[in-house]
Amino acid sequence: MVRPSELWKTLPVERRVPLADAFWRDGTDDAQMQHLEAIAMLARRLNFRPRSIQALPTERRAKQLAHVPDVPETIATRALIAYHMAAQRPLMAAFLDALGIEHDNGVISAEQVPKPDPAKLASAVAAVREEFPGEDVSLYLRTLEIVDGETWADLHGLI
Repeated sequence: MVRPSELWKTLPVERRVPLADAFWRDGTDDAQMQHLEAIAMLARRLNFRPRSIQALPTERRAKQLAHVPDVPETIATRALIAYHMAAQRPLMAAFLDALGIEHDNGVISAEQVPKPDPAKLASAVAAVREEFPGEDVSLYLRTLEIVDGETWADLHGLI
């Protein structure tokens, strides 16, 4: 299975910019550790002081991060999740609706999600592919597969 950092690396820079932007705008407590990690990484890479990286506007930090092809797993995972939470809620909601999974605006409500029936999964993928851009659908499905490979293992043949 592909790791989050490998998925990040396969994306073109212009596709990584919105992910990086969502990463920096993620204000959750969980994101703070990854922000510090990214600041330290960019400071080393650009030969800047961490404080200087921190002072950059979000858009500039996003562009700098997007140009780094080899980010740590934690940063890639946070960026993928933050992007979908910030920009792809309608896609997420449509997919979960098609599967009959209870959610709150695209966020799964249950602690444990049962593994979806493969036929229903194929139908849900086809439904969202008709409604949303293929590139967005593929990224979302690949993210699901990476984040919870056990539940979404049957997606592999559908992406």
